[in-house]
Amino acid sequence: MSENNEQPVASRLTAAVLDEEAARRASQAERSADVIFADDLLPGVGGEEMPLREGLRKGGFYTFVVLLLLNSLDELEQAAIAILGPDIAETFGVSDGTITFISTASVAFFVLGAGPMGWLADRIRRGPIVGFASLAFGFFAFLSGAAANAFMLFVARFFTGISKANTITVHSTLLADTYPIATRGRMYATNAGVGRIFGAASPILVGGIAALAGGAAGWRWAYFVLGIPVAVLGVLAFAIPEPERGQWEKKEVLGTGLSRQDATAVSVEAAFARIWRIDTIRNMTFAMAAIGFALFPAQAIQSFFLEEEFGLDALERGLAVAPAGVLLIAFLPWVGKRFDATFRRNPDGALRILGLLLLPAAILVPVQYYMPNVWLFAAVGAANTTFLGAAFAMIQPSIQSVVPYRLRGMGTAIITFFMFAIGGIGGGLISAFFQDAIGERPTIIVLTMLFMPLGGYFVIRGSSRLRRDLSLVVSELQEEQDEERRQAANPEDIPAIQVNQVDFSYGQIQVLFDLSFEVQRGETLALLGTNGAGKSTILKAITGLVTPERGVVRLNGQTITFATPESRGRLGIEMLPGGAGVWPSMTIADNLEMGAFRYRRDPADVKRRIDRVLELYPALNDHLNKRAGDLSGGQQQMLALARVMLHEPDVLIIDELSLGLAPAVVQDLLSHIDTLREAGQTMIIVEQSLNVALAIADRAVFLEKGQVRFEGPAHELAERDDLARAVFLGTEGG
Repeated sequence: MSENNEQPVASRLTAAVLDEEAARRASQAERSADVIFADDLLPGVGGEEMPLREGLRKGGFYTFVVLLLLNSLDELEQAAIAILGPDIAETFGVSDGTITFISTASVAFFVLGAGPMGWLADRIRRGPIVGFASLAFGFFAFLSGAAANAFMLFVARFFTGISKANTITVHSTLLADTYPIATRGRMYATNAGVGRIFGAASPILVGGIAALAGGAAGWRWAYFVLGIPVAVLGVLAFAIPEPERGQWEKKEVLGTGLSRQDATAVSVEAAFARIWRIDTIRNMTFAMAAIGFALFPAQAIQSFFLEEEFGLDALERGLAVAPAGVLLIAFLPWVGKRFDATFRRNPDGALRILGLLLLPAAILVPVQYYMPNVWLFAAVGAANTTFLGAAFAMIQPSIQSVVPYRLRGMGTAIITFFMFAIGGIGGGLISAFFQDAIGERPTIIVLTMLFMPLGGYFVIRGSSRLRRDLSLVVSELQEEQDEERRQAANPEDIPAIQVNQVDFSYGQIQVLFDLSFEVQRGETLALLGTNGAGKSTILKAITGLVTPERGVVRLNGQTITFATPESRGRLGIEMLPGGAGVWPSMTIADNLEMGAFRYRRDPADVKRRIDRVLELYPALNDHLNKRAGDLSGGQQQMLALARVMLHEPDVLIIDELSLGLAPAVVQDLLSHIDTLREAGQTMIIVEQSLNVALAIADRAVFLEKGQVRFEGPAHELAERDDLARAVFLGTEGG
């Protein structure tokens, strides 16, 4: 009889547990799902068409004109080595493949300048970056003409490539922040179009200068002449005004700008970690790396092919490839307008068109290189260049739309790095080897047919995530505005630590879901949860050891999401990790001395800090010359705590204070923690022991499977039997 009565009860309990688990998973899925905002909130989507002239008026003509001319001269200089390659090879007595490699590698040297310039572009005024880089560009272009041998040319091209990196990483961010989103497609298309005018004219200009100078060394004068206007424009670039970063996204999403600009400096590691999580950018990066294998060797190979197949000299080669740019010049204004219109209606579709424009190259290039005469060769080449040029003009507006405005320089630098380092250098090496072995025609056909479709595939694949990535931009801007308003309304009530809407994954496994909590100044917060709940991960996010893929971390109201662990330490966040926290072979005195290494330039300050912690922990003072490894477990933990307190932290984080220690030792340590608490020290304490946590905490946050399950006064947690049992037993019970 009793068994019959128990069965329904057990079934009901099982059903209740299953229902609660299903509800929890549904809630978790809802909170971590992609939130797609209405089109009228997505930056650049919806709204009315804005005339290009109005966009230029809003941002100012000066920035656009200076950057446009610098980009145009970059196109001109870039064409020089491609057109003059056979003459240079003859002068130095090297193979065609060697000059192709130097030509391709010099472009690939962008990668060495792209990272530092992208990093600087996110930190300081961008006009001076453009100015200094352009002056260096002009100088090393001049030195390219003065090279005495192939190695010296390689070195000159090395530094030219580095200095030219600003045209991608800095120019693009300036244009994005200066001019309205509604005109970005036409802005970049116009910039590229005028550049293509110079690019189209460059074969004639460069070849003409070489022919006019005459002789085998006539090619040198092309470089001598090109360096002068670049230097002049470099001087003018210093006067480019610095726009507010992300101003147009803020105005479209929020209706106004944001006055607070107090975020800490962006670290390279954090920027890469956040940007790499943007699906659109990750797919674009793969695409650009693939495209680089085919694109970078193409110009140099084409020049050698025209000389060997049709017997053209430098000027004739210039005339043969000039039509390729002419058709693109006529096509780009329409492409820019079309991109802006499509982006307003369907941003995913705009990026998909970009990917489709890359695909015809796989057919057109083989057809082009089997044309029987130079006129047909030029005609097919013009069609191919038009498709590719239209696609590349649209890459930057697509990138700038989804990268957080604080990270635009680094976002562009990452894509540039993969395209030039992998595609450029890889393509240069492969083409140099195959060009000398099998000839120009098979080399360029194989590279194009393999890698251009692959690049188009990744762009099309990334287009399906563009709207979602735009929604993340909206979410971040709204969160930033909400926080600005809150701080303005209650400036005295700013939390010491704020974690808001944080997501984080290890690979494909997400461990934090929309996680949010705060720690007030002078408060002790206990962070509790079952094993695998995400406690250690959120501590890493606070201290800078990992970067959230979404969300923000603030210290005293200042955004530190992308700051390095070292800078967070200087700002006042210190953590005492669980387990061994001392150097066992060193004495207590040496441990403290090493703990104060950061302040070594001021011996008096080091002494003051050590004296202070010895007053806090007098038991250590009696054993200064004793090896730390000879101390008891409790004494070692006390020494580790003393070493952390040398930094006089604003926020002290303690991870597993009681780990491996006897209860009596733990009680002794708790008395020291309680002293800090009474002195107003802000603390976050992660503990498996509920008793230890509740003994010292003002508030508690309980995590389960990456989400906050409970947040409130510590004593209330003790009254929740379901949560308390989970902590005591280390289970995931309900």
